Amino acid sequence: MNTEKALVVFSGGQDSTTCLFWAKKTFKEVEAVTFNYGQRHVAELDCAREIAEDLQVPHHILDMSLLNQLAPSALTRTDEEITQTEGKWPSTFVPGRNLLFLSFAGILAKQLGAKHIVTGVCETDFSGYPDCRDIFVKSLNVSLNLSMDDQFVIHTPLMWITKAETWEMADDLGAFQYIQENTLTCYNGVKGRGCGECPACELRQKGLDEYVNGEKGGEGK
Repeated sequence: MNTEKALVVFSGGQDSTTCLFWAKKTFKEVEAVTFNYGQRHVAELDCAREIAEDLQVPHHILDMSLLNQLAPSALTRTDEEITQTEGKWPSTFVPGRNLLFLSFAGILAKQLGAKHIVTGVCETDFSGYPDCRDIFVKSLNVSLNLSMDDQFVIHTPLMWITKAETWEMADDLGAFQYIQENTLTCYNGVKGRGCGECPACELRQKGLDEYVNGEKGGEGK
C-alpha cells in the first residue's frame, strides 16, 4: 500500500476539480475515477476525461448504470424537473450515490495500491444530501477498512468550507481561472460559467461573488 498515492472521486465539476488540484499538491501520486451512472449529460464524462488528460492524471471511468435503474432522479432523467422544495429532498438527490461511489473507489484504490481516497463532498453547502455529511463519510471509512482489512483514509478537503472558501482554495492552488473555465457544474450541461439559472449554477455563482467581492477576495481576483 502506497502511503503517498491518492485516488480522487472525480466528476469534472468545481468541487472535485478543486480536490484534484489539492490532491496533486498533497500526494506524490494521484489517479482519478469517474462514474458513468447515466447522468443527464454525457458532457460531464467528457469534461472529466479532458481535465484528467490536461492535468496528466491517470483516469478510470467505471460503469455504474445500475444506479440509474435503482434510483431515478432529476440527475438521471431528462424528463424530471430540477426542483428544490423546503422540507423535501432535492429532485437531484440520487439515493445511495456516494455510498456506491466511495465503496467502488475503495475497491479500485485497493487494486491501485492507493491508501488515500479524496472526495469533494461538503456539509456546509450540501443542498440537503445526507450522503455528503461528515458522519456518513467517517462511518463508511470504517466500513471500508473492515471490509478489506486495510487502512484507507477518506479525505474531504471541502467538508467544512463554503463555496466562497472553495473558490479561495482554488485560488491558493493556482487553479482559480482554470476551474472557472474548464469545469462542468451546471445541471443543464453548460461548461464553464454554466447556464446561470439551475441550483448548481446559482450556488457556484453566489460563492464566486462572495469570494471576489468579500473580505477574502479583495481586488483583482
